[in-house]
Amino acid sequence: MKRFAGILILAVLAICCIPKRSGETVPEPVPQKDTVYPLGFCTDSFTVVRGKIAPGDNFTGWMTRLGVPQLQAHALAQACDTVFDVRKLRAGNSWSAYKDSLAVQYVVYDNSQTRQTIFGLRDSVAVWTYEKPVEVLVRSTDVTIASSLWNDMSAAGASPDLIADIADIYAWTVDFFGLQKGDRFRILYGERRCEGEYVGIDRVHYAEFLRGDNCLQAIYYDQGDGGNTYWNPKGESMRKAFLKAPLKFTRISSGYSLHRKHPVHGTVRPHTGVDYAAPSGTPVMSIGDGTVLSAGRGSGGAGNMVKVRHNSVYTTAYLHLSKFAVKAGQRVSQGQVIGYVGMTGTATGPHLDFRIWKNGSPVNPLTLESPPSEPIMPENLPALDSVCRIRRALLDSLLRD
Repeated sequence: MKRFAGILILAVLAICCIPKRSGETVPEPVPQKDTVYPLGFCTDSFTVVRGKIAPGDNFTGWMTRLGVPQLQAHALAQACDTVFDVRKLRAGNSWSAYKDSLAVQYVVYDNSQTRQTIFGLRDSVAVWTYEKPVEVLVRSTDVTIASSLWNDMSAAGASPDLIADIADIYAWTVDFFGLQKGDRFRILYGERRCEGEYVGIDRVHYAEFLRGDNCLQAIYYDQGDGGNTYWNPKGESMRKAFLKAPLKFTRISSGYSLHRKHPVHGTVRPHTGVDYAAPSGTPVMSIGDGTVLSAGRGSGGAGNMVKVRHNSVYTTAYLHLSKFAVKAGQRVSQGQVIGYVGMTGTATGPHLDFRIWKNGSPVNPLTLESPPSEPIMPENLPALDSVCRIRRALLDSLLRD
């Protein structure tokens, strides 16, 4: 069953014990310019002309085209200072020019769906910003897998942002290339909206991955230490030392085998890695922190290859790349792009041949048990348990409605 339900997140947020994002701040009050109007001036007092930034526009050229004298446009550019970077004027973004009978008095530039920059020209030049009110709705979804995470969640109406968040949260514990028909995701999350339009995902508060009788829960809880924020009910981090796979949303074209018939040579030889079929140019990520041992032409039919040493036990290699994003000796972090899928070396089509060695011996990447990261602080376990129970009850309630 696939369905969505939602309610306004008002008192519910406090009841659900959803902690504020670490480092989150309340927007500063909007400059009022001796008025109570949100933009800092009474928009109804002017004639408004609207348009979009044209390709190739620069700030002063745009302003002078709106009728602002060139000297005043230059003064306005200087006044922007740290409020607005005139070099980041983006083609396609909307603007509104407010005029009286004499000249343009205000110009409003839409930086994004939620942020506007106001350029005042009435008395003296001035620049300020306005953050539109954003409401956060509690949403829920229950999706059963029929083909893939992307296809089935998209069919259920989930945004690409939510799909990416779920893929990131479970990247260390769920093999998305091995999803089975009947696997299920139940998710409680916050959705940000501005003026009735979707803006983005606030965060996933709670999620479940179900396969048969097994339920893998993920609970958002910020300890305030700048570290992991998703945990299972035991307080173990959802983040592991290694990602389950080095790239996203592809398919396995050939698995680990000690007796595989080579697709080019036709001979039977070991294949001590996993082949991921993917379009050329697909980003390839390091599955863990480490140091690049080599980034160049590999031996035999490996083609362009990056090799990463993660610690004294584990080393990984990424073969047949079209190009590199790192160089030998460079430190890389988990999830960092190190190259791009290609078909260099001996290959019948674009794919990534991914290999892992443990203590110098090849191991099957699909069955490797990744070591865990640091668990939650013991003193936070009772709070985590309470948050888990409350959010699971809320998810059940929403999905019943």
